[in-house]
Amino acid sequence: MDGILALAADNLLSPIILFFALGFGAAFARSDLSVPEAIAKGMSLYLLFAIGFKGGASVAAHGIDSRLVLSLLAGGVLSFVIPFIAFSLLRAVTRLNVTDAAAVAAHYGSISIVTFVAGTSVAETAGFSPEGYMVAVAAVMEAPAILSALWLVARYQGAGAGTGGGKEQGLIREILLNGSIVLLVGAFAIGAITGDEGLQMISAFITAPFQGVLCLFLRVMGLVAGRGLREARGEMRPPLLAFGLGMPLIGAALGLLAGLAWGLSTGGVALLMTLSASASYIAVPAAMRVALPEANPSIYLTLSLGVTFPFNLILGIPTYLAVARAVTGG
Repeated sequence: MDGILALAADNLLSPIILFFALGFGAAFARSDLSVPEAIAKGMSLYLLFAIGFKGGASVAAHGIDSRLVLSLLAGGVLSFVIPFIAFSLLRAVTRLNVTDAAAVAAHYGSISIVTFVAGTSVAETAGFSPEGYMVAVAAVMEAPAILSALWLVARYQGAGAGTGGGKEQGLIREILLNGSIVLLVGAFAIGAITGDEGLQMISAFITAPFQGVLCLFLRVMGLVAGRGLREARGEMRPPLLAFGLGMPLIGAALGLLAGLAWGLSTGGVALLMTLSASASYIAVPAAMRVALPEANPSIYLTLSLGVTFPFNLILGIPTYLAVARAVTGG
């Protein structure tokens, strides 16, 4: 417990957390602090490119083995299963209807790329470099949760719910051609092809500036999260808030078991816990607009971005790393 508290305290005083807190506090103070959308988008693209490329280069150095394949399989299974747990909890402790509960559950089965990037940064700073192929695991975990949510709606509201030829085509497009996933997977593939030689060629661009760009981007995310939480306070009743804080711990526990089963390193286990604990607020909302347009975005976006994201960033990630270190003996 002392180790977890010490790591959490160190994390609270890290630049990435303090910049997030700056944006979050500015939003609640109704400051006019803002960042042009184009610049925020550019920072997001840079972070995805950098983490994807470095992950691919790491895989090129590591090679493809059974552990990589099993990790990809574990990620896909986790993403598919977690929404069923989240849906059951939501229906038991909240008054959400089937559609809203399924939409929220999809967010918690999928992953947050920014939480993944922050978790990678914290693990590497602590000296526990995760396996490079965890980037591929993150990509695999984006889509299965969406399929789970659609099955839940069809199961509880009738076989035709949430389906339709044009809607299905739009959903497939959202999943396969989501910009974040295309860039992340593409950069990963290029890094794997070019290997260490390619990494050395652009190291000055994707290594040294990374932490600074991450800090600036998390200030933007703090603004977005704070404003979303402030504007949707009426929707965030205690049972929903409890879910937003408790569900990440359930996901992290499942990620811990999977990481230990496949023999991941301390950093790899911590990152799989982080992925399993995170909640999407980019890819899944886009898919839900197509698949379940009747779902209430003020609920699923506020929970994932305004409640779970800050929790993971401030307390969750250092806790997951400390638990992984204690369990693996790292």
